[in-house]
Order: sequence, then C-alpha cells, then structure tokens
Amino acid sequence: MNITFRCDPALIDLLPRPVPAKAALPEWLRQMAPRVPSSVHQRSIRTVKQCPPFVDAMAHGFMMLLPCDVTVAAGQFAWDWPLPALSVSGHPRAPLSFHVPEQIAGSPLARGAQSAVKFNSFWTIELEAGWSLMAVHPINRDDLPFRLITGLVDADRFNEVGINFPAVWTDPDFSGVLPRGTPIAQCYPVPREAPALVCEPMSDARVRSYDVLATQIMSGPGVYRKGYRSKRGGA
Repeated sequence: MNITFRCDPALIDLLPRPVPAKAALPEWLRQMAPRVPSSVHQRSIRTVKQCPPFVDAMAHGFMMLLPCDVTVAAGQFAWDWPLPALSVSGHPRAPLSFHVPEQIAGSPLARGAQSAVKFNSFWTIELEAGWSLMAVHPINRDDLPFRLITGLVDADRFNEVGINFPAVWTDPDFSGVLPRGTPIAQCYPVPREAPALVCEPMSDARVRSYDVLATQIMSGPGVYRKGYRSKRGGA
C-alpha cells in the first residue's frame, strides 16, 4: 500500500509530516507501569500496556499532526503562525476553523451553542485504487481535549485537496497550548469492497480447537502475543 502526501511547495519545509502512528505513541503509555497490584486479585496484574490489541490499535495507520502551536483560553483559540505566499489559491492559512453548532444539532456530538472545531489539512492524501481513508480520533487518546468526528473518504478519487478533520471540543476547562505535532487524526486505508458475512455453527473440529485454546489462555498470559500476533513493521 502506497500512500502519497502532497502539500503546497511553499510549505514543504514548514509542515510537520504525517507519521506512522507507532511513532506518535503518547508519553503516558511509555511511562505506564506494565504491572500493578490489584486489591481485587490480591496480586500484581498486567496493565493495558501489556495488552497487544490495545497497543497495536494505537500504533495502526498514520497520524495527521497539528501544524503549529494553538493557544486555548476561556474557549478562545489563537495562534501565531506566519506563512509565506502560497502557490495554491483558496488554500487554508489557519490551522483550524469552525462548524456552526447547527451542523451537529440533534446528534450526541452536540454541545449546545458550542461550535465544532475543524482541523484544516495542509496535506492531500492519495490512496491506491479501490481503497478509502478512515479517519478516527487518535485511538485510546482520551487525554486529548477534543474528540475527532469519524469520517470515511474515498481518497483514491478525492485527493486534489486536503481532507479536513472536524472535532468537538470536550474539555471546556482546558487552558494552555495544544503544541505543534499534536496528533489530531489517526488514519488508515480500508478496502471499499463490502465483505461477505458468513455465520455458521462450529464444527466438531472447531469445538475442539476452541477448548484447546481457551485452556491455554486460562493457564497463563501471553498466548495471543507469542502464538498469534503478527509481527508489525515501522508503520
């Protein structure tokens, strides 16, 4: 899978480039203890840091990053990001803009009269034919003061302009700086062809395999990680 990112020539040395999600894992995950005592179990237990599905989901795909520092205070957003003259007319110059609240009224995303944030994109994204781009909130990143609104774009066809990323601001008490390089959207290609769903009862062989694997899982940790998890590369 080749993913091609393009930007205005004047910005090629100014923008933070999209990165593999594995390269943007948060510091809290790195600092998290792998095991902690549990009063319920009366012993030390593994944390989600040792849960491969939890970590692999966070490391999947690539991250789009905030292009500059954004200061937030009392619900107001500000930035100091002087850009050179751009080659493309109609190109955004601000790191974010807004959607009026009426656009999400009646949905669980609504926050009363609060507008939705829109992270402007300075990169176009081109996928191979037959693939679409899934954009989600950075996975397991509830520490971020916003929640990205999930979207799916046919980026094999729609790739002449950037894909913007709307979000709702979830932390009204946040005051400070959202730094340049903050992950704003986790993206990954998905095939556009609909899967065929097959439901069937377990065969005798499958029942036996279920029992064997369930026994292994109950006997000790690491069964999935050691025997079933695929080794992942840098992405």
